[in-house]
Amino acid sequence: MRGIRPTRRLTALGSAGALVTATLIAGAVAAPSATAETRHNGQDREAIGAAIAAARAAHAGIDWQDCPADWGFEKPIQCGWVTVPVDYAHPFGKQIKLAVDRIGNTGTKEERQGALVYNPGGPGGSGLRFPRRVTTKSALWTNVSKAYDFVGFDPRGVGHSAPISCEDPQEFVKAPKADPVPDTNADKQAQRKLARQYAEGCLERSGRTVLQQMTTANTARDLDVIRAALGEKKLNYLGVSYGTYLGAVYGTLFPGHVRRMIVDSVVNPAQSNIWYEANLGQDVAFEGRWKDWEDWVAKNDATYHLGTTRDAVQAKWLQLRATAKKSPIGGVVGPAELISFFQSAPYYDSSWAPTASVFSKYVAGDTQALVDAAAPDMSNTAGNITAENGNAVYTAVECTDAKWPTSWSKWNRDNTRLNKDYPFMTWANAWMNLPCATWPVQQQTPVNVKTGKGLPTVMIVQSTRDAATPFEGAVELHKRFKGSRLIIENGAGSHGVTGLVNPCINSRVDTYLLTGRTDSADVTCTPHATPTP
Repeated sequence: MRGIRPTRRLTALGSAGALVTATLIAGAVAAPSATAETRHNGQDREAIGAAIAAARAAHAGIDWQDCPADWGFEKPIQCGWVTVPVDYAHPFGKQIKLAVDRIGNTGTKEERQGALVYNPGGPGGSGLRFPRRVTTKSALWTNVSKAYDFVGFDPRGVGHSAPISCEDPQEFVKAPKADPVPDTNADKQAQRKLARQYAEGCLERSGRTVLQQMTTANTARDLDVIRAALGEKKLNYLGVSYGTYLGAVYGTLFPGHVRRMIVDSVVNPAQSNIWYEANLGQDVAFEGRWKDWEDWVAKNDATYHLGTTRDAVQAKWLQLRATAKKSPIGGVVGPAELISFFQSAPYYDSSWAPTASVFSKYVAGDTQALVDAAAPDMSNTAGNITAENGNAVYTAVECTDAKWPTSWSKWNRDNTRLNKDYPFMTWANAWMNLPCATWPVQQQTPVNVKTGKGLPTVMIVQSTRDAATPFEGAVELHKRFKGSRLIIENGAGSHGVTGLVNPCINSRVDTYLLTGRTDSADVTCTPHATPTP
């Protein structure tokens, strides 16, 4: 799950797929067993539709080819397409194509255990770079890649998968934007107007039919169709950040289709948390991790010269914000751009030193370093399209997934209260999510995540000081997925734990994926190494 994002028209929908044989239809319809709850929510039609689409995909398979040159994926990575219905209640209606890619296992035929499918989060993130963990010879994944094909995909609406849009990409990235922290009621009203216009833009540029179906539940159904197209009877899955919620929903809708599942940096899946409360929780957690970074910067004052205490570093941050508000640095870096850049520090430990270095250079008189780091690149057409598309998908999924408050007084009250003690992200996060208050399509009821028949042991990995997905989310999913195992990185806070070097965690990930075995109880690991200047 992402916080504030740094700074094409929808492709034509494919025609409905040909009718499958009577045998395939019969097998597909017999597959789901809708519970009383799903029938009550009207989801039994989607369950049947998902089974039909999966059967159709299993029959068609994937026509793997060399990836298009402009996708940027080298051989032996291959790319292909999986066709899914826009609306699973109408599986023979409009279809879209999802982009997938893969690299085969590096071990022997006997060592192969199937495909490992990855989602990096968002909503709005592309997983297509996942096979490059093999081509770039990432040491963390050497053992697992011997046993598994690494498979990535663009979820519906993302990248190459019928991308949606809410705003002209150049308008989306242009800077400077208004200061997210309001001084007056007029500032708040201006932001409300922008949020309403953004929601209207999503409808205008993406269309009601598609926008209504941009949900996590549908992406989970897409994931099952991908599983079937890969020829896999059961899914092996690695999900990070929002990808953990996608995994939790998949595990609830298709418990008998899971073989191995790792969820890393976990969204709290409680229905009451999706998504308004989740974003308020982020504001609190980001403040805590921001202070962790300031403490580290102060500890390394000999390198950065930003102050020997947290309060001293914070004072320089507030001074920087005030300067940028009075006159945007380089004409393009205002307070909004500063938050977009500096939020990477509480997100990822790997950003601690680079962020501190840019800050230090600015204080020493090098303003260009800050402009280069924080200002959007208006000439980067492809990157700007990607940024706008990612934000559009984030908004569409979170706004459609759940019912959001429509009362401005509630938004104003909650965020004014939080901002007093947690000012780093609160208002910026509020404005980013405010389009959900005037969302133009029907908002859904989130899936009630729980253990279903056939769900195997799920591995949950979480750091205790994660800002984007607070620790409580892992605890909640652990309760809901009976028999799951929780691996805790105590005292750490980088978002995305399985991609870091920590033998206590890395060895358990390998063991689980290669053998299915876990510890007999939950495990607490010491943190990975603290960054060095």
